Amino acid sequence: MDGNAIVLTNGLLDHHKAKTAHGLIRGSDRYNIVGIIDHKFVGKDAGEVLDGKKRNIPVYGDIETFTATSPVKADYMIVGIATKGGVLPDEMKPFIKSAIKAGYSIVSGLHEFLSETPEIVELANVYNVKLIDVRKPKPNKDLHFWTGRIAKVACPKIPVIGTDCNMGKRTTSRFLKEAVSEAGLNAQMIYTGQTGWMQSGQYGFIFDSTLNDFISGEIEHAIVTCYENENPDIIFIEGQSALQNPTGPCGSEFLISADSDAVILQHAPKREFFHGCEGYKRTIPTLEQEIALIKMYGVDVMAVTLNTEDMTKEEALEYQKEKEASLGIPVILPLDEGVGRLAETISEFVKNYQHS
Repeated sequence: MDGNAIVLTNGLLDHHKAKTAHGLIRGSDRYNIVGIIDHKFVGKDAGEVLDGKKRNIPVYGDIETFTATSPVKADYMIVGIATKGGVLPDEMKPFIKSAIKAGYSIVSGLHEFLSETPEIVELANVYNVKLIDVRKPKPNKDLHFWTGRIAKVACPKIPVIGTDCNMGKRTTSRFLKEAVSEAGLNAQMIYTGQTGWMQSGQYGFIFDSTLNDFISGEIEHAIVTCYENENPDIIFIEGQSALQNPTGPCGSEFLISADSDAVILQHAPKREFFHGCEGYKRTIPTLEQEIALIKMYGVDVMAVTLNTEDMTKEEALEYQKEKEASLGIPVILPLDEGVGRLAETISEFVKNYQHS
């Protein structure tokens, strides 16, 4: 645990742009989250705002109120949003400056680096705090090419990929790791995004700040290092974007370079167009089409997990029942029912696994 942290969402706590904050509210082994800064939900519990579950994380309107009234102190303030292009909104800069003046180091997962913003750097130097840009690329000398060492990994490797971006792949991956661990297996997870790092992923890399030539090698290196150090029974891999999303078509690396043994596929039934492509009108493929495409890579989808945004509970349950019958594989509602049933399926998969 690096220390206590507050998370800045500034009116976006209930919006999908605050997915970094959402992940941290659900759990982090790196930071102890002690407050949220969001003027829209002052006095509420952040967990109840997120999903109706109380987590004893209060929401404050500004930095000054937190500093003056919180019974616990903070060491860090985390920028809890993910914006298109990773740009830092101008309206958040005063909050960051206030946090620096209060003595908090700043953690950001945006592409606009605080450590390269002169006014922020100058202020951080004056108050002797750190600026931690999680998405800052590694030096080339620290990156890895794909070598084929992945063939030595003798445990199942299962990526959680999606039919679109921003639909909860990281959350499902974390749920699966926790549930399978509780079932008695040594389960590990490879993070591939900034929030995964903030949640204290030990093995992984930041996919969208890595030069394309090295992505396959970084996936392989993370998996092999995890296998050699932890001797796991199973490794889950956090997916990114989607195979057919025009703004970030990726996922084949997880299927091929990671030598995946099966896939968990996340899908949002009510989402018609790819996220960020609404004007382009590129429709998301059906579950059946995506499963067939993944099969063409030589990998089977072992289960489907649903993001039930914009669905009533009745709609979600009916869709779940229908698809489970037609596809012949488990269909799970992770946020509503957990992933315990899927953990049983995965445990059986591990038991019968034979490394080729």
